[in-house]
Amino acid sequence: MKTLHFDCFAGISGDMTLGALVDLGLDPELLRQELDKLGIPGWQLHFHRDQRGGISGTRGVVALSPQGEQSSHDHHGEHHHEAHRSWKDIRHLIVHSRISDGAKKRALAIFSRIAEAEAQVHSLPVDEVSFHEVGALDSIIDIVGAAIGLDMLKPDRITCGAIELGGGTVTCAHGILPVPAPATLILVQGLPVKTGGFNKEMTTPTGAAILAASVDEAVQSGCFIEIKTGYGIGTRKMDKPNVLRLSWQETGSSQTAAVEPSGDQPWKTEELIVIEANIDDMSGEALGFLMERLFAAGALDVTYSPCMMKKSRPGTLVSVLSSFAGLDSLRRTLFQSSTTIGFRETRVHRLSLERAETQVQGPFGEVKRKTVFFEGKPLRSKIEYEDRARIARDQRISLESVERFIEGREPCEH
Repeated sequence: MKTLHFDCFAGISGDMTLGALVDLGLDPELLRQELDKLGIPGWQLHFHRDQRGGISGTRGVVALSPQGEQSSHDHHGEHHHEAHRSWKDIRHLIVHSRISDGAKKRALAIFSRIAEAEAQVHSLPVDEVSFHEVGALDSIIDIVGAAIGLDMLKPDRITCGAIELGGGTVTCAHGILPVPAPATLILVQGLPVKTGGFNKEMTTPTGAAILAASVDEAVQSGCFIEIKTGYGIGTRKMDKPNVLRLSWQETGSSQTAAVEPSGDQPWKTEELIVIEANIDDMSGEALGFLMERLFAAGALDVTYSPCMMKKSRPGTLVSVLSSFAGLDSLRRTLFQSSTTIGFRETRVHRLSLERAETQVQGPFGEVKRKTVFFEGKPLRSKIEYEDRARIARDQRISLESVERFIEGREPCEH
């Protein structure tokens, strides 16, 4: 499994992320071309080699032209003439841009996290949030650029270690605040953090939001193969290197080998996650609605099983199958749409056969047939349930009869 790992031992900001992505191999010219599709004038994105603490890497700099945004900040707390854009304005800008759908989704997710955090800090509805620093043009380029870069690299999963937040105070649109800033603290909830390694703000709200919207799993240690390392150079020159380390890693190889015999096999093996929760205080209707929400959030499968809980209470074991990429959305859905206060996560390997879907012309019109293959040969096939059910209702016949009619095993008299 190809993993992109954020090592934020000196924090993270938007420009450091762009520098690290380019240092890791992202084509800077392609990145600029995609950013041009935002349709915003008045900016240039430059990359150059630099060093901090003897570590060489890439520095990303957004330069604003006079006709562009009359705003600039150094990504570590010093802001001048901030531009104000609402979450609604930025959402409209991204949605109506020509960037790829994957990049749009990532950029909207990052800005959405910031909007939710600011709304919580200032007790405002999310759509009424007005961005200050992150509404400035250079921050928009940082965030959308990070989204484009991650979409181009397409990692199987994204991980991070402990995030250095820093210390001291930071000057922002709302005055002088202690580090970490309130929005940053909200954004890193659920991720491992540390403070005090530096007497400056090391993780900006922009950097925290990129992690909050992108990281599939926080890891403190593990077994992996290092493929390539990139360094994003920060603004400050301090006694410790102000850099962000980004790594391509191959993970999960040993686990996969344990279930895959040598040689080509007629099945696909995937490393997935099973989320499980025991619930004894939700009605049948509520559980049905929860299942709908889980599938809408990206669950690969959802099953319910009866179980006996403490105090001899009958309950329901909720099991959700998820990819690493969709894990965070499902965690949020479980906490927000069920009564559970905690759940278990287990890595599993799913072995599955090749499947293909074809269109079949039958006596009642066109239907979908799903065929399963083993060693390249059809093993079994079945007409999709939705099509069979639709025809059965329309023709007032059984599901079994629909299948027989379509396959020609029984003459159709309807």
